[in-house]
Amino acid sequence: MSGPIRVVVADDQTLVRRGIRGLLELGEEVVVVGEAGDGDEALAMVDAERPDVLLLDLRMPGRDGISTLEALGESGDAPPVLVLTTFDDDELALRALRAGARGFLLKDVTLDSLLSAIRTLHAGGTALQPALTERLLRGPVRRDDALDPLPEPLTPREVDVLRLMAAGYSNAEIASALHLATGTVKNRVSDVLVKLGTRDRTRAVLRALDLGLLGQDRASGT
Repeated sequence: MSGPIRVVVADDQTLVRRGIRGLLELGEEVVVVGEAGDGDEALAMVDAERPDVLLLDLRMPGRDGISTLEALGESGDAPPVLVLTTFDDDELALRALRAGARGFLLKDVTLDSLLSAIRTLHAGGTALQPALTERLLRGPVRRDDALDPLPEPLTPREVDVLRLMAAGYSNAEIASALHLATGTVKNRVSDVLVKLGTRDRTRAVLRALDLGLLGQDRASGT
């Protein structure tokens, strides 16, 4: 990495913002380039500073986090967004992810986990609270039967890869878990994105959830 990851922190509570900033800047890996107290300030700060990652609270006065995500999506040139919230709410998490968030963590997360999530988003990945991921994959997920079926179904091995993608695993971690070469995993991930008609991992996981592809454990295949 050529320099520190540039982050903007958006939260309506000043002490929370300052606390997050102080923790992140204990090391040299992350620099906080701006703070925002609501969604409008967050949009202005993103436009002014062009951060690598935006840390975003959902419950803010005025423009809330979901509305901010939607506005960022419309801009077409937004940084990856990591939602930090006190609300452990599956439906709220899904709304945030569908609105464009690439990560969702609770504010009681450890500093190491927060830094790991920031690194993951900066590298193009997805970071979800482990307990949330488990509930989304194993709990009753409402299937959207109005969605068109896939032109070409996923193979059992591609579903294995997709489930690990949903858990936030990197290509190298997926390769280790499934005893595959990293290059093979990269190709499988690309195949999954193409079959699901999506451009990134988050959208792929959300579409798979909507199609009911991740609601049950699948046996490994070829």
